[in-house]
Amino acid sequence: METQHIIQSLSFVTWVLLGSLALGSYALVWLLRQTTDATAGYVGFSAFLAAVIGLGWLATEWGLPPPTELAIDAEPAYDEPRRAAIAIFTALATVSGFRLRRGGRALWLGAGAVTAGLAALALGALDWAGGEPLAVSMLVQLVALAAVTGGSMAAVVLAHWYLVTPKISERPLVLTTQLLMVALAVQLLLFGAWMAAGIPDMEPFEALTGSNALLVWLRLIVGIISPLVLCWMAWRTALTRSMESATGLLYIEFALVMASTIVAAGLLFGEGLLV
Repeated sequence: METQHIIQSLSFVTWVLLGSLALGSYALVWLLRQTTDATAGYVGFSAFLAAVIGLGWLATEWGLPPPTELAIDAEPAYDEPRRAAIAIFTALATVSGFRLRRGGRALWLGAGAVTAGLAALALGALDWAGGEPLAVSMLVQLVALAAVTGGSMAAVVLAHWYLVTPKISERPLVLTTQLLMVALAVQLLLFGAWMAAGIPDMEPFEALTGSNALLVWLRLIVGIISPLVLCWMAWRTALTRSMESATGLLYIEFALVMASTIVAAGLLFGEGLLV
């Protein structure tokens, strides 16, 4: 693989990774604040963390090279709206962090931040897919990656919160692990759908035996099935308030999900392959 190809791939993979961490983690903690008794300290800190990662996301957006060596298209007309959406997400996440830290719910600020983040993903999909039908599939993939990757990071931070504040309710962590299991189950279903559809121009399930078969199988077994099992184990331990065990399990799950997201994004931009 040529150096320019690697550099271009890494830039776009970084965009997906930082965007997933920022948007997914913020969306989860905002949802927890609306539906549970998650502490103001946790949701405020997590919102600020998402905003800091959002700054990295914006910096990566400004540094994206023309994808001349990749399996995607690029239209400059989408660049400025996408940058504006990321900037709005970062600004609203920062402002809502102050509101959340003071005990508020930041209902509308949070909804605006999540909407802006989703808009950035949608603009990316429209720009890079090279056609509206594929753009829908790419957007679904990006949203799923954000839900799992960012949600996993927020879950690890939440699990740590229990270690220093042991008397808080277990409901936020129980709900978090349940939501992660649902998100991972959706990813598993999507994986099957992408394989059956043969996106972009492959026979059904050809990717399981093609030139990228090793990465595809790693994505499935290590990046989706294993985290799903670990989330189930963390959920079971959270129900019994074994928070140290849940924290360890979620650490492993987060590491696997991060690697899985990098693989999925690399195959998406480098090969045009949805997995």
